[in-house]
Order: sequence, then C-alpha cells, then structure tokens
Amino acid sequence: MGTGSGSEVKQEGSDEQQKRSEIYTYEAPWHIYAMNWSVRRDKKYRLAIASLLEQLPNRLEIVQLDDSTGEIRSDPALSFEHPYPPTKTIFIPDKECQKPDLLATSSDFLRLWRIHDDDSDAHLGNGNGDEYNTNTNSGGSRVRLLSLLNGNKNSEFCGPLTSFDWNEAEPRRIGTSSIDTTCTIWDIEREAVDTQLIAHDKEVYDIAWGGVGVFASVSADGSVRVFDLRDKEHSTIIYESSDPDTPLVRLGWNKQDPRYMATIIMDTAKVVVLDIRFPTLPVVELQRHQASVNAIAWAPHSSCHICTAGDDSQALIWDLSSMGQPLDGGLDPILAYTAGAEIEQLQWSSSQPDWVAIAFSSKLQILRV
Repeated sequence: MGTGSGSEVKQEGSDEQQKRSEIYTYEAPWHIYAMNWSVRRDKKYRLAIASLLEQLPNRLEIVQLDDSTGEIRSDPALSFEHPYPPTKTIFIPDKECQKPDLLATSSDFLRLWRIHDDDSDAHLGNGNGDEYNTNTNSGGSRVRLLSLLNGNKNSEFCGPLTSFDWNEAEPRRIGTSSIDTTCTIWDIEREAVDTQLIAHDKEVYDIAWGGVGVFASVSADGSVRVFDLRDKEHSTIIYESSDPDTPLVRLGWNKQDPRYMATIIMDTAKVVVLDIRFPTLPVVELQRHQASVNAIAWAPHSSCHICTAGDDSQALIWDLSSMGQPLDGGLDPILAYTAGAEIEQLQWSSSQPDWVAIAFSSKLQILRV
C-alpha cells in the first residue's frame, strides 16, 4: 500500500531491491518490551525501544532507519538509562513539529524526556532546576529528563503504571493507568493532575483516548469502561468478559471510527472487537491466533483494518469491513507474518501508514504491509 508521497523506502530500481525493502531488522543488546514510532514529519522512520531487564537500571534507545542503506541505527547519544523497564513509551503526537521533541515513558512514574537535536542545546534546563543527565555512563546524551510525575498526593511512591496514552487532539493531556485501580489525567504543561479517578475494582491494565475528553480503560475486573471528563462521576461499561473476573489486558480505540474498539482477554488467543453503540455484545471475535495475543493496533489511515500479534509469533492483519455481517466459521486475516519468536509489541506508524513495527526477543522489525 504505497503512500505515493515519495517517503517510501527505495521503491525504484529492480524487483530485488523492492523485495529487500519489505523488512528491516535491528538487534538490540537486550530483550525489547516497550516500543513506539515517532510521528514528527521531520523524523520519519524513527522509533524508541526499551529494555526488559530484571534490575533497576534499564535502557531506552532511539533508533532510526536509514532508507538509503536499509540499516536501522542506534545513536549512542540518544540512548539513556531508565529506572525499571518501561511498560510503554510514546513520542509526543506532534506531526507538524510545533512543540518540543518529547518522549514519555511509564514505569514507577510517568516521565517526560526532552530530545535535543544537537549537543549545543542539550544542557539547557527547563527552568525548574530539575534537569538531570540521564546518561550516567557518558556525558554526551542528548536526552534529558524534563518531568517526573507522581500521581499519589500522599506518598513519594505511586502504584506502578501499567500503561498510558497521549491525547492526540490535546497533546498537553496524558492519561495513565495503574495497578492501584486509578486512571490519572495529567496536564503535562502545568505538570499537574487534571483528574484522578478510581476507574475499576481491580488493577487497570490499559487506557486509550477516544477524543478530547473521552477515554476508556480495561482492567483485571474484566470490564471495558468509558469515561467522559465532563461527567466524572459516571462511567459506561461497554463490555465484560464472559468468564467472570477474567482480566482484559489491552485496549485499542479506532481513531478513524471511534465507534469501534478492540480488547484482548488475558491468556487467550482471542481479540474482541466492540461497537460502543451496542454494549456487551462483541461485533466480531478474531480467533485465528494459535496462542495468547499480546498486542493490537488499528490502522491509522483506515477504519476497518487492525493488526494483532501474539505468542504464536504471528502478526496478522484483518479487514473488518464485513463487520456486523454473519461470517461462517469466523473471519480470516488478509495478511500474516511469522516472526522469529513470540511477538510482545506491535505499533502501526501513524505518519507512515505502510509500516508496522514489531518487537520479539531482542529484535525490532519494521515491515511494509
């Protein structure tokens, strides 16, 4: 699916060259868990990847595909230490490059990192005196900690954050989900909590924005709930897993058609697609994975395509345009890719919609779809 914008990797030339440009692989020095694409127009093919190490110091790298050589490169000056493995990482949703180049991570706290284009401005603080050099083993890092945000007013510690989502319509807002049953909406410009709510009866595992003031979350209590910041007292339960208290672990909200969202039931090979106008009953259940599904990503440019990936080492792309019509024997994927190990992470590039990134073991792969 070409974008026709000239931003593709090596379209011209022989068939062999075209084939070569379908998959690029980067091997990290550690097991990758969190991973995400940059959305800035001036930073195409840039991704952040983070380690999953059973120790306090972990690592985060910002890597870049060189589309002339087909090599994904890591810049040591954009690699830094991170406390604990990040559960998620997201670049600021700023396609037009109007705002500072920021990266957010969630683990014990929500952290915002400032990426500097060159060393000359890398030592500027943010005015609060709380700038620190994150790269303890070399002085040349161009990434600085901008904010460390703790949602617990009563303690210097907060419940570990399972996930977060950055509001594309209002980039000063980030919503986090925590094992302490809360969701917290931050105003990152003021470095202050906008809203904090007890969202579920048990741990909240994921959160997704569906618009400016609307978000949804999934939990160990087995429910998908939708919240509107104009009416904080109430939430709407859109779905509850059929086995009581079977946790829902991931949530994807369709950006092109916000009537639809998808969720994953813990330790199952099933993805449940929901229409929020008709709560409780899934529109379709995707059941072609052979092992637990770990990640879901809606296409950023199409309302009816979704990618799923899991422990069967498969990334599957589905066309849901026949949603709502009875399908004998269920829906089959339109595209399947088999990786070298269980796929733990999957992200569809919003600025380069032909490209999906997956992470498995210590490898990052970007695939043209």
